[in-house]
Amino acid sequence: MIVHAGLIATRLNGAWRGVLVEGPSGAGKSDLMLRALELGFRLVADDRVILWVSGAAGEARLFGRAPEPLSGLIEARGLGIVPAGPRTLAEVALTVRPGAPDRMPEPAFRDILGLRLPQLDLAYGEASAPAKLRHALAVFDAGSKRRI
Repeated sequence: MIVHAGLIATRLNGAWRGVLVEGPSGAGKSDLMLRALELGFRLVADDRVILWVSGAAGEARLFGRAPEPLSGLIEARGLGIVPAGPRTLAEVALTVRPGAPDRMPEPAFRDILGLRLPQLDLAYGEASAPAKLRHALAVFDAGSKRRI
């Protein structure tokens, strides 16, 4: 399945954990990901992400990667397409979409290819948005029952 989104990943608790950054064109997906790269995240895919499920029922996980022609490239509005050291693939551990989050939101989830993933509404333009991604990954990983 190919989705119009971006995917970045960071190393957390010994494993690479990915964030699927969703939203319409112009929502600030690439800008958010560029800022996250400055905090140590790695680019997996920008603009389009190929998603697939791997593993047996009950242990299945969602993974993503860039289509070959887009691997290692990210759009920097006003500069054009620029290279970024990519990760080949990453497990998707969190999905984010643009929006005004509640101050103290209840946990939200989204189904993708039959798997239930945590979802976060995030104001992409906030200076703290990339840091919030790292904190959200840590919170969801801490609540995970399986080894990551």
